[in-house]
Amino acid sequence: MILTVCPNPSIDCTVELNSLNVGKMNRIENKLLTYNGKALNVAIGVSRLGASALATGFMFSKDLGQFMLCLQNEGVQTNFIVTEGNVRINYKIIDKRSMMTEINDKGELVPKNKQEELIVLVGKLAQNASIVVMSGSLPQGVDDDFYYKLCKQIPKGVKIILDCEGEKLKKALSAGVFLVKPNLYELEQITGKSYTNKKQMLEGAQKLIAMGAQNVLLSLGNKGAILTDGKTHLYCKSANVAVNSTVGAGDSMIAAAAVTYEQGGSNEEVLRAAVAAGTASITTAGTNLFYKDQFDEIYSRIRVEKML
Repeated sequence: MILTVCPNPSIDCTVELNSLNVGKMNRIENKLLTYNGKALNVAIGVSRLGASALATGFMFSKDLGQFMLCLQNEGVQTNFIVTEGNVRINYKIIDKRSMMTEINDKGELVPKNKQEELIVLVGKLAQNASIVVMSGSLPQGVDDDFYYKLCKQIPKGVKIILDCEGEKLKKALSAGVFLVKPNLYELEQITGKSYTNKKQMLEGAQKLIAMGAQNVLLSLGNKGAILTDGKTHLYCKSANVAVNSTVGAGDSMIAAAAVTYEQGGSNEEVLRAAVAAGTASITTAGTNLFYKDQFDEIYSRIRVEKML
């Protein structure tokens, strides 16, 4: 079973416009509401690939029912720590050029007692998991060391996959993490350097290994991804597809990587699956993720190569 931990769920409102005119009237062409959060997206992706997923994290009482329904419809089990209030709403504004403007809410305050409850719950649930995925931002009232605290509750032998940024990532890495998945911007932010070619990017990824990660899956957007364990360095180029929305591509990559690791796949198979899922995801509208048939078709077209 793959356990996913989502501290900061969101309702994503994806709005399509003919063009975005700042300071002027804008008329909506299409609107889509989705109930998610990064780790919840991962759980859905895991389920769509035929593996067992259990989603936990904080959930806010006024929107609990809708989230439960959406996840149950995807075959995802749930066990949330429920607190008062509403789930935050994030706005994704897409114009005719497929340019996306994001406006993200910060979420409601989570009391300290609820934070302690989630830490204890994750420790219990992880005892029956092969992999634990933790990803996303943190709501108000939750300190940057929260992922570190969660990592310390995970039993030895259970793989931890982490997708966060900045101080949250730095602190959690000191607890020991099996895999981290930064994008290029996040890698540059945490290392304080800019990277212009794959050799430099690989050097940046290795800095995260020095900080405590066993493996680094570096997302390069439409250029594919790099996966390194510090000794063997792999690259996979994305397939050429029509881009609909890039939202959820990183979550899809993590879902496919987690399932492949759980199935005993090699790093070559993990990288190929991750790039296939991320690429398949960008062909779908709004914040919708990939579907298995798209994943299989793209997986058959892409190849992994070793980097020197």
